[in-house]
Amino acid sequence: MTPTIPDFAYRRVPVAVDVSLNVAVGGSGSPIVLLHGFPQTHLMWRHVAADLAADHTVICPDLRGYGASDKPAEADGTTYAKRTMAADIVALAHALGHERFALAGHDRGALVAFRAGLDHPEAVTHLACLDVLPTLDMWNVMHGTAAAVGFHLYLMAQPAGLPERMIEADPDTFFGHFLDIWTNTPQAVPADIRAAYLDACRTAVTSIVADYRASAHIDVDQDRADRDAGSQLRMPVTVLQQDWGGALGFDARAIWKAWAPDLTHTTVTCGHFMAEEAPEQIVAALRELMAR
Repeated sequence: MTPTIPDFAYRRVPVAVDVSLNVAVGGSGSPIVLLHGFPQTHLMWRHVAADLAADHTVICPDLRGYGASDKPAEADGTTYAKRTMAADIVALAHALGHERFALAGHDRGALVAFRAGLDHPEAVTHLACLDVLPTLDMWNVMHGTAAAVGFHLYLMAQPAGLPERMIEADPDTFFGHFLDIWTNTPQAVPADIRAAYLDACRTAVTSIVADYRASAHIDVDQDRADRDAGSQLRMPVTVLQQDWGGALGFDARAIWKAWAPDLTHTTVTCGHFMAEEAPEQIVAALRELMAR
């Protein structure tokens, strides 16, 4: 059976035309929405969600195109634009009765959270982004052989057909590669969770590629338009990330500070899957954020 977050209720919530999200909800109190990354599902938040549920309503969806959520065909670049995916999350929170909520995202989910913070400041009270740079900045710092770690970004940016066929030839090896190399503590992703991630990815290759493809095109255009307009995140923001700047030669805090004047930036020593490897640290950071 597919693992679940214990004591959380599961439901499907319509958020757009022909798109419903699979979501786990638990706890009570002020709401916080937790958005997962790649190649994961909402299950990556299982430890953090259980702790926060002691005094918050915790909402953990699978993003559109991932997990058990709907996977609409890529009609055009907007289908998996982060603007579209952010609108899903705002609609989800509203459907669950929350006009305003805190929002935390990891990896792909952090890019959705970032866009939600820019597009819906009236809804997002606090924002946390784990182990990413905003899309425009991410592409700007990728250069030289040190950037080979991001080969998948370039692969999935290619026109429809090629990356899908290549990944579908051996999806478990492709997605499993990231689960292996991005964790400092392999036991943090136990066998049943790893199997659930691979099962979910195996049936979502087309939509996952579409999500990444959007980040090489429309997401960059929308970030650039916001930067040119001087748009910034108006809410308190917390960023936790590995020291990618040390490896690739950029100042991560300075990049984030340009977008988020009210910023707490922390460099962590755990691996990429920090909510699973260091859940206590993530919980503490989120609680500090929501107290600001």
